[in-house]
Amino acid sequence: MTKSLLRAAVALALSSLCAASLPAYAEAPAPAVQAATQGARGLLLTTAQGRLRIEPWSDRIVHVLAGPASGWDGNYNPAVIAQPGKVDWRVTETPEYYQLATPALQVRVARDSGKLSFLDAQGKLLLAESGRDIRQDGVTQGFDYSGPVFGLGQHQNGKFDYRGNTVRLQQVNRDVAVPLLTTPDGFGILWNNAAVTEVEVGLPAGHHPVSIRSEAGQGVDYHFILGPELDQVVAGYRELTGRAPMMARWTWGLWQSKEHYKTQAELLGVAARYRQMKVPLDAVVQDWQYWQPGAWGDHQMDPARFPDPKGMVDQLHAQNVHAIISVWARFDAGTRNGAELQAAGAMYPTLYNNVYPAGKGYWYDAYAPAGRKLYWEQISRSLGKAGWDGWWLDASEAELGGWPGQMREVTTAAGPGKQVYNAYPLLHTSAVFEGTTKDAPSKRPFILTRSAYAGQQRNAALTWSGDTMGTWEVFRMQLPAALNFTLSGIPYWSADIGGFFGGDPADPAYAELYTRWYQFGAFNPMFRVHGTGESKEIWRFNAATQKILRDTTQLRYRLLPYIYSASWDVTSRHGTMMRALAMDFRADAQAVATGDQYMFGKALLVAPVMTPNTDVRTVYLPAKTDWFDFHTGKRYAGGKVVAAKADIATIPLFARAGSILPLGPDVQYADQKSEQPIELRVYPGQDGSFELYDDAGDGPGYTNGEYATRRLSWNQAGAKLSIAPWQGGFPGMRREQAFVVRCAAAPAKPGVRVVAGATALEVALPGCR
Repeated sequence: MTKSLLRAAVALALSSLCAASLPAYAEAPAPAVQAATQGARGLLLTTAQGRLRIEPWSDRIVHVLAGPASGWDGNYNPAVIAQPGKVDWRVTETPEYYQLATPALQVRVARDSGKLSFLDAQGKLLLAESGRDIRQDGVTQGFDYSGPVFGLGQHQNGKFDYRGNTVRLQQVNRDVAVPLLTTPDGFGILWNNAAVTEVEVGLPAGHHPVSIRSEAGQGVDYHFILGPELDQVVAGYRELTGRAPMMARWTWGLWQSKEHYKTQAELLGVAARYRQMKVPLDAVVQDWQYWQPGAWGDHQMDPARFPDPKGMVDQLHAQNVHAIISVWARFDAGTRNGAELQAAGAMYPTLYNNVYPAGKGYWYDAYAPAGRKLYWEQISRSLGKAGWDGWWLDASEAELGGWPGQMREVTTAAGPGKQVYNAYPLLHTSAVFEGTTKDAPSKRPFILTRSAYAGQQRNAALTWSGDTMGTWEVFRMQLPAALNFTLSGIPYWSADIGGFFGGDPADPAYAELYTRWYQFGAFNPMFRVHGTGESKEIWRFNAATQKILRDTTQLRYRLLPYIYSASWDVTSRHGTMMRALAMDFRADAQAVATGDQYMFGKALLVAPVMTPNTDVRTVYLPAKTDWFDFHTGKRYAGGKVVAAKADIATIPLFARAGSILPLGPDVQYADQKSEQPIELRVYPGQDGSFELYDDAGDGPGYTNGEYATRRLSWNQAGAKLSIAPWQGGFPGMRREQAFVVRCAAAPAKPGVRVVAGATALEVALPGCR
């Protein structure tokens, strides 16, 4: 059996195991309230099942704990790092309920049942509990809610709205468990339980309209987060679990990778050929098996194949190409690093069978603080000397022997594996993030990881969708998986362009799939080619396909000022770059239900083509705004479905009226300086604004205020664009910037060239309506 077929068969087997259900649910008696007191942190109630606590953490967030009568302060939860803030709250009571209210939120506890209901400041009911059950074999919380349910991580089942389905939160290759449930109806729920969990949504035979059921935990533990906008829910989640730091500018360029480059010469040759062909490129990736046989985990490159790792990375840097390398949490028996971790008590004792290739290995305990520190020290003292720019953490679920459920049997430093199961990738990425911050302070940390858990955005970690198959069916599953992942509060996602398994660039059918995936990838946060089998560098494809790939890459690089500004919005305002339509148009029912389109930033609507032999695809344009075809400037009224041109060279793109889109010059890498102007495309129809962001492109300076923003404002009535001067600054900043201002509705008209400096400018675009 070939490697690809073997790994695909294993993946299919794992998917079947993941579908297994938790033990049957049993309803417990209703916990009537027996007593209620007001404490320093909130409302404390005694019920037949134990104690119920309602703690306000902010005007819009409350923490709910229902568990044992004493000695319990919540489940194991490394995700939440915030503390309750200062909140103006008060408690009142009626014959029917107790109420804790903040200026934005009301929480009521029914006296007869102990069930909670959540209302906004105007008394509108948002969510009500329908029952809870706390037993030795798990905990369940039911909710009376029938609206759309999103989030919950990444699940490649093709589902966008989870109604009518069960979602299993269990870390495994291609399935990522993030226990944040979000809705367009004004709220989110962060479920603070790292055990394997099932979320049932709108099942006809379900015990509750929505139930969250974990197989371990001493009690019910969750944060209710008030919106009403989904951006506000995501912001609340990140205030609880940590901000997303800025990635370096080069992160948003093209990444070329494969499984795997076998020699130093091969890796250098790939970068050199991209530069020779003048195809933009910012990073190459060294995947696994660069080590000698039996040395997996010693973090040493095989000197016969990689004789000078530092010289190799230096040569890439000289070409303005960044370099990332794969590291695993796994260790071959007999390795020096493995023995060191074992001596420190930071290695699981089981010798697991490899998924691939044949062999056995140990996995380190990322739950142990000393284990995390030592794990990074081992990487830093070996691979770190070469100057790599980022770290690829493969199999970070952790994979162990490849069979879901194995983590249950492990005793970790944080407790039984059954209780802490899903949190491994958060702790593992924390090890590398904290170590990189300490040992490479001049660089912004970057981590690519196959798995994620709540809070992972604070570790500069970007998750990809795992070992996917290169088929149209799997391709179509990527978009709802991605949108639910970003609706889970973690902003950065990607997929292996073209799928990991299968695909021959010489096959015209695969070239079509690859082209469509590449176009989609250009509008993902991360733009990365990867896969096993035949290499997928641009020159592997025929001339016609190469032309489309070049044009798509060029468009991605022209969009870098827009993308980099969007990444600042993620860091500074808890924004989201890859946005389900529900984030911007939650009052539009058709937009909310649309899972095959999305907003990339707040200006561009992307409708990727995910079917073969397609020249036209239908696109829904949300209501209450006009839209412009990005390619032609043609204007459309919102609230309609249109037939968009979608030949093999075209991905349907639309810009929202009132948008100001900055397009940079053609460059070969993200940080390349250019004397050419930035184009500002104005999409008329309503007033609008955009904050253009810039900084040094890498390093921690932005955390100390070393950055600049420029406000661009469009006044529709006067048909004028205002360009404000830079606010702030950073070393090496260009104080003057040339712009060409164009009306996107009239693309044939010449633009107006201006140079913006220390004073504000106004640019008139007569007739731009």
